[in-house]
Amino acid sequence: MDDEEKIHIDPEAVIAELEEGGAIAQKLRSYEKRQSQLDLMRLVIRGFNEDAIVAAEAGTGVGKSFAYLLPSIVFSLLNDERVIVSTATITLQQQLFEKDIPLVESALDQRMLIEKKFKVALLKGKNNYLCLRRLDDAVKEEFFFTDEEYENLKSMSEWAASSKTGSRSDMDFLPDEKVWNRVCSESDNCLGIRCTFKDLCFSMSARRNAEESQIVVVNHHLLFADIAARRGGAGYGDTAVLPAYTRVILDEGHAIEQSATSFFAEKFSRHGIYKHTGRLLRRNRADRHGLLTRLGLDRNALDALEDEIKSIREAVDALDEAGSALCGVEGVFRFTSAQVKSASYVRKLLERLKETLTFFVSNARNHFKKLKEQNEVSDGPVMWEISSICRNFEAIAQICESFMFFEESPDKVFWLESRRDFTQWTVTPLDAAAVLRESLFKPNKTVVCVSATLAVAGRWEYWNSQFGLEKEGERTLTGIFPSPFPYATNVLVTLPTDAPLPNEGDYGAFVDAIVPRLVSAASGSSLALFTSYESLKSAFVVSSPILAKEGIVCLKQGDADRTRLLHEFLSDKKSALFATDSFWEGIDAPGDTLRLVILCRLPFRTPGDPVFQARCEYIERQGRSSFMEMAVPEAVMKFKQGFGRLMRSSTDYGVVAVLDGRLTRKSYGKYFLDSLPQTRRRFANQKILIRETERFLNEFAEAKR
Repeated sequence: MDDEEKIHIDPEAVIAELEEGGAIAQKLRSYEKRQSQLDLMRLVIRGFNEDAIVAAEAGTGVGKSFAYLLPSIVFSLLNDERVIVSTATITLQQQLFEKDIPLVESALDQRMLIEKKFKVALLKGKNNYLCLRRLDDAVKEEFFFTDEEYENLKSMSEWAASSKTGSRSDMDFLPDEKVWNRVCSESDNCLGIRCTFKDLCFSMSARRNAEESQIVVVNHHLLFADIAARRGGAGYGDTAVLPAYTRVILDEGHAIEQSATSFFAEKFSRHGIYKHTGRLLRRNRADRHGLLTRLGLDRNALDALEDEIKSIREAVDALDEAGSALCGVEGVFRFTSAQVKSASYVRKLLERLKETLTFFVSNARNHFKKLKEQNEVSDGPVMWEISSICRNFEAIAQICESFMFFEESPDKVFWLESRRDFTQWTVTPLDAAAVLRESLFKPNKTVVCVSATLAVAGRWEYWNSQFGLEKEGERTLTGIFPSPFPYATNVLVTLPTDAPLPNEGDYGAFVDAIVPRLVSAASGSSLALFTSYESLKSAFVVSSPILAKEGIVCLKQGDADRTRLLHEFLSDKKSALFATDSFWEGIDAPGDTLRLVILCRLPFRTPGDPVFQARCEYIERQGRSSFMEMAVPEAVMKFKQGFGRLMRSSTDYGVVAVLDGRLTRKSYGKYFLDSLPQTRRRFANQKILIRETERFLNEFAEAKR
């Protein structure tokens, strides 16, 4: 659509719908005018009207969902253009689709702002949908499941017969993880229109629905799957993974750099190769099963291919063992020029795996060619899936070759990570910013990135460099929209001035001692956030028996899955949750459930992270400071996320205790403090702070009564 043909959004008319007396305001149970929300909506409208890139930091409670949904829906209907709304999590997808968008839709219908109907679609990654073909195959292979697993499989079959979506999240029972992985849809082996179940396919139905919709709600992983497909040649005007679009909203936009880094990485593991080979051929005592047995190959051919599969497994076993040794106790290993000598023997193992994979693919295709010439096999579903696995083997062989000659690719990071029972080999782009600029920001007319954490101390340099926007100039619009919550009165930030610095030997003992005292002062309702699991375990071991005597239950990340752990924490006000990494964001615990957040250390990335390390080295080679350009801004972002766990509603209150003296004793500490909203602050020795914590919380508790 040419800009001259585009119908611009009338900002005053649309913003009026969120002001007092407006259509959406009337739909809300407890309406409260939020100037930050209206100002954010005005910026989003500019993004659509001016074909701009928008970076908006919206504090907790601003109401960012309505601020971007209303302009998106109005613009889409005015111009018959699709808008993709991408979130960081499936949970937020569900909230937008089931709650927020229907409210906006009903409000617009009521006011008749636009005399058109619109359609919205919720789209998830393939592995969130049940695959009826794989389910049918699995049911026929009862002997590969335990009795309990097979009962779970039968429950899935019964559920599939009546399900309208086939989405895992819609199941009324908990699917066994192994069974679900066996029957869910997978991009690698999806047969598409060749599938005999194509007319009933849940995944294809969801995609058809998306093609008919003006608003499509996805998650970042799915968005980048689409971007990768378009980079691979699908084109920007056609359907790839998603239907065509040129307008994108990115909620939780701070997470897209990590999503892009992860998605554009190339990787393989022993686990994945075993999964493919098991699909091709596996034994149940003397009987052989799998895709290859369905082709009508003679016994000699089948024996030969089985021997080659055995060679593949032996090769990847040897490589996996070597990779695990390289990773050592650190759990990671990065290929660098300095490590060439110690890693040289691995090249032979990589070459061996590459050759066994290539040899299998070549021989398999020769056998298939003979069968076709004899008219004994056609390009049906079985052959298509086998061909897909062969293409995967070729891709893995190419990754092996890349590792063998990693010095020839300075724009990539080659590294290993030791998992529970296998080693993952990964090639990651060194510069994710270039990928984001060329694949996301440049091809699309409007891209709106909104999050509670984007700027660093009110500045946008880090955002621009991380997301490749230095060259976009005037096309980029930015804005900071503060939270309407009463941080200045309801939040106390404390720091013990007698705390040792983290690099001092007695720091760990200090944390172990002060954490239970702080939690006790808060009578539970505490979230203690750590930057390493070792420090978490140490503090938990000390705190748990002490706090148990006061009736405070201590919960530890790793003792249960995330969902169950959060449920236990939210249902017991006299509990304390000890957590790390992923719990720094995404936890919503309003009210008295959470009144104390302990940030044990400033969340700097571990120096051992291979991708982070490589990117820092790249900056240093250019004569710049990687610490100030990458380490500090990234840590500030995560620090703000951790701080943001406390206030989730306007009536919340509490204390954020920072136990890291670098906040005031290092020059860069001001970037952390300047990035927080205005709060009460108390920096004193630990005895005073514990008394202050108890007094502050008790005063608010009394006032609420």
